Amino acid sequence: MALINLAAGEINYKIVYYGCGLGGKTTSVQYIYKKISPQVKGKLVSIATEEERTLYFDFLPLTLGKVRGLNTRFHLYTVPGQRQYNASRKLVIQGVDGIVFVVDSQINRLDDNVESYLNMWENLEEQGDNPLDLGLVLQYNKRDLTDKFPASDLDELLNQTNAPAFETCALTGEGVFEALRNVSKQVIAGTGE
Repeated sequence: MALINLAAGEINYKIVYYGCGLGGKTTSVQYIYKKISPQVKGKLVSIATEEERTLYFDFLPLTLGKVRGLNTRFHLYTVPGQRQYNASRKLVIQGVDGIVFVVDSQINRLDDNVESYLNMWENLEEQGDNPLDLGLVLQYNKRDLTDKFPASDLDELLNQTNAPAFETCALTGEGVFEALRNVSKQVIAGTGE
């Protein structure tokens, strides 16, 4: 649920990048951070481990326009992708308004994608969120590789809710902003713009 801070004149939205380890969550947020004007972004915080590039979260506030006369601020987070960090995943998704589920399109990552997608639904439902009430997009990442599933197959396997899906390459940024724009519009619309 959006957090309204009347004293600051802001409405804050939380968008979480969810997906399996090394699928492109951190790379997506880093690309966005690199391309956003310095005047509208805060500090990017990243914690690396030996097993994965993100242990807890990347934080990036973006100030974009007004809703109901309030400045709009987006906070972007990533969850850790590895299963053993599920407690951290749960902490990160508390209070989430929208999710960008990043799918690693490589054929050998299918099981990891399915496990992560089911884990996302389970964690959201466990905290009392109906995933269908949140903004949701799927980001089919690593589309530049040759050993990838067709997007139509990924849709059939993972997109049972018919959420908007975007083919992306987080390294080059292809499709990354389109996915962010779409989920941002969904969360703003959910507050009764």
